[in-house]
Amino acid sequence: MQTDSYIIQVNGSVAHPKVLDVHVNIQGPNGVEKMKGRKPRWAVRASEMSKKTFNPIRAIVDTMTAVPNPNKKMIALSIGDPTVFGNLPTDGQVTRAMKEAIDSQKYNGYAPSIGYQSSREVIAKYYTCQEAPLEAKDVILTSGCSQAIELALAVLANPGQNILVPRPGFSLYKTLALSLGVEVKLYNLLPEKSWEIDLKHMESLADDKTACIIINNPSNPCGSVFSKKHLQKVLAVASRQCVPILADEIYGDMVFEEGTFEFLAPLSTNVPILSCGGLAKRWLVPGWRMGWILIHDRKEIFGKEIREGLVRLSQRILGPCTIVQGALEHIVNRTPQEFYDNTINFIKSNADLCYTTLSSVPGLCPVQPAGAMYLMVGIDMEHFPEFESDVDFTERMISEQSVFCLPATCFEYPNYFRIVLTVPEEMMIEACRRIREFCEQHYQGGEGTQDLECDK
Repeated sequence: MQTDSYIIQVNGSVAHPKVLDVHVNIQGPNGVEKMKGRKPRWAVRASEMSKKTFNPIRAIVDTMTAVPNPNKKMIALSIGDPTVFGNLPTDGQVTRAMKEAIDSQKYNGYAPSIGYQSSREVIAKYYTCQEAPLEAKDVILTSGCSQAIELALAVLANPGQNILVPRPGFSLYKTLALSLGVEVKLYNLLPEKSWEIDLKHMESLADDKTACIIINNPSNPCGSVFSKKHLQKVLAVASRQCVPILADEIYGDMVFEEGTFEFLAPLSTNVPILSCGGLAKRWLVPGWRMGWILIHDRKEIFGKEIREGLVRLSQRILGPCTIVQGALEHIVNRTPQEFYDNTINFIKSNADLCYTTLSSVPGLCPVQPAGAMYLMVGIDMEHFPEFESDVDFTERMISEQSVFCLPATCFEYPNYFRIVLTVPEEMMIEACRRIREFCEQHYQGGEGTQDLECDK
């Protein structure tokens, strides 16, 4: 019996199929030509990108097994969504703008992948300043700030390169970078200096494979706001190392004292910056998924290549919601200042309440925030020896007190936990009372002592 093995040639080269070669029986036993081969087998596997995608928060929270105390109503201080409890609705002008955009029937089709020209002009005009001028061509509209960060990372970093990321820091940076095959190097923030960057440590991590430095200001999870002087030192590091900056400034308009926040781009003429922001926090509509990238490149270091790369990457999903784009001009220009002020005053009041209350709790060390909507609390683990980690500590607080705070291991910073400050005031008061009760029950050491060094 004569058999021949067949292989496939692609572009002139031999390509071996994943299944066994098909054999052809030229002559069957009855003289009839037959074909005979191995039956194809299913071999569907998840992609390497999906296998590399890892969210530290979900990995930790999803494995928690604590059951809340059935005798106490659950208080979740873990969710970074200001709309959850209904006490912080967006302004009527914002919802009116959306209704008008829908009723106009003008925004039911596809828009350019980077957003309507008119919508990009609105954002450019809102953020432009003499020191860092912007035009519509400098704005890429995205599906939320998270996609803005994803596109910025994807256009700046190649597999095998690295990025510098704050610790503690927003977990999405690591999630996105690892999925792209990009290494993450964590630079330290200093709690004793209100979470300023350890500049020497940050600069020591930079090398010839560093694609960008991520600066998150105001900070999630820390609630810190960097001074102008500190930001100038950050820019000096980036300038010396010739590394661009990805500035996550989604909380830029949520600061407790007017004039204390500085956008990064106006402070430098030579460091190229991709600044990411969106509607989510200032306008309290995270579910509307409207974000943007502002391209600051006055020395043309990015040049056409980065701009064209962002356009190409934006074409993967054909842009953000068109209806929100249609409402942007109204949202940005007609929302009353009183709405912003009321939001900030509420969060600041909760921050002051939480910080003051927990400062007197044995074994805890809150670091006072200056913006965003978070407060970080240090745990003196030596005085809580029955707990192995901040994860164990927060799990037990759920099961005993029905208070859920995120362990800071989620942010690569163990022995702290993060509190979200957007819950109703009465809920915040009750949560702080329960946290005090929990700590007093488990604290071991000199009565009333505070051995943990912290910002008090």
